[in-house]
Amino acid sequence: MNLSSRVRYWLPLLPLLSLLGATYWLNQQVRPEPAKPDANKRHDPDSIVENFSAIKLNEHGTPHFIMRASRMLHYPDDGSTELEVPRLTLLAEDRPAIQATAKTGTISSNGDEFFLEGGVEVLRDAAVQQDQLRLQTEFLHVIPDQDMVRSDRAVTLIEARTIVNAVGLELNSRTRTFKLLSKVRSEYVPPGN
Repeated sequence: MNLSSRVRYWLPLLPLLSLLGATYWLNQQVRPEPAKPDANKRHDPDSIVENFSAIKLNEHGTPHFIMRASRMLHYPDDGSTELEVPRLTLLAEDRPAIQATAKTGTISSNGDEFFLEGGVEVLRDAAVQQDQLRLQTEFLHVIPDQDMVRSDRAVTLIEARTIVNAVGLELNSRTRTFKLLSKVRSEYVPPGN
C-alpha cells in the first residue's frame, strides 16, 4: 500500500474528525463554570477572642451582667457566637448574684439570650433570708434582661439541707421564684448527717 492510497483511505474521515474537534470545542465554550463555594453560606468564624470578658450595664449605669469565656467565636452567616467555658454573672442591687458556668455556650444573634450546655452549674449567693442555692443540669437558657433562667432537662437543686431533682425549671431572679416543671423529687438531710 503506497502513500497515496493511504491518504485516500483516511481522506473521507478528515471532515468527520474536524467536526468532532469543533463539537468538542463548542461544548467547552458553552459549559458553565463549576460553582464556586459561597463564602456567605459557610459557617466559619470571622473573629476569635481568647479570654473574653464583657459587661452589660443597666439603665442606671451599674453592671447588670458579666460574661466571660476562655474563647469566643463569632459566625457572620447566622450572627451567632459560640463560647468555650463560659461564665455568666447576673447582678442586681437588691438580690444575691447568680453565677452560671458550663463547658460550652451560644449567644443569640441579637445578644439577648444565652444557651449553656454541658456540666452547667448555677450558684446563687446566700442572702439574709436565703441560703446559697446550687443548680446542676446539662442545658440552660438564660435571658438576662428578664432575669430568667430556664431548662427543659433534668435538674438538681441543692439548698442548705434540701436536695430537689426534677425535669424542667423556670427561675425568675426578679420575683425570687422558681418553678419545677415535672418529675419532682425532694430529699431533706437532717442536721448531723
